[in-house]
Amino acid sequence: MSLIELEILLPAFIAGLLVLATHVPLGMKVLERGIIFADITVAQIAGLGVVVAGLLRLTEYPFAVQALAATSALLGAELLTFIERRLPEVQEACIGLLFVLAASASILLMSHDTKAGEHIKDLLVGQILWVSETQLIATAILTAILLALWSVANKRFGSMGFFTIFALAVTASVQLVGVYLVFASLIVPALCTHNMKRKRQRLIVASTVGALGYAGGLLLSVWFDLPSGAAIVWAMSLVGAAVLFTNRKKLTD
Repeated sequence: MSLIELEILLPAFIAGLLVLATHVPLGMKVLERGIIFADITVAQIAGLGVVVAGLLRLTEYPFAVQALAATSALLGAELLTFIERRLPEVQEACIGLLFVLAASASILLMSHDTKAGEHIKDLLVGQILWVSETQLIATAILTAILLALWSVANKRFGSMGFFTIFALAVTASVQLVGVYLVFASLIVPALCTHNMKRKRQRLIVASTVGALGYAGGLLLSVWFDLPSGAAIVWAMSLVGAAVLFTNRKKLTD
């Protein structure tokens, strides 16, 4: 591997590890609560905030973009809390509808943008290979704060507290890696380790699955000139499938 490739891949891999730091425990909670579509929905709503920031020509002001994305995600968290409390019997259907509405709103807002296709692609699959040092530092600080809050008070969180932490974590990650990778980072590691009994072991294995997925996908994207986000999703899913198969085989032996 050349030095240039390493200079591109290392920041991208660090970005992936930062995303996994919050998304692995949050993904386990999402799976436990049975609200699988909540993650991709909040990610899409945060992305809608990024679209609005672009229309307002705020892309040169990262703090303003982050604020709009976070505000959008927090409003989404409020809506998810309302749905969970008032409409529990049709919760998944409402969350799915919310995702479709947010995605459709993004398309409508960008309908007169000549580069709309490129922007939508960036929003969905991300631009992880071009993550900046400033983004990494800001995400690292936010990740540390969220992990501290999670470790101290996650058992005391009600629905709104959980969704607020969730929304803030997703707001940062969707701008680093895109909507699809946010979903994969939340669900794949949690899903492939769901039958493990010991929490610490599950966290370690799930984090390893995620890290191997990011590493493998980034290498494949460079070696074969593939879209990095899509390659990571597939690499992580294949690693997760192998772990799930191995676990099930051990349980049946």
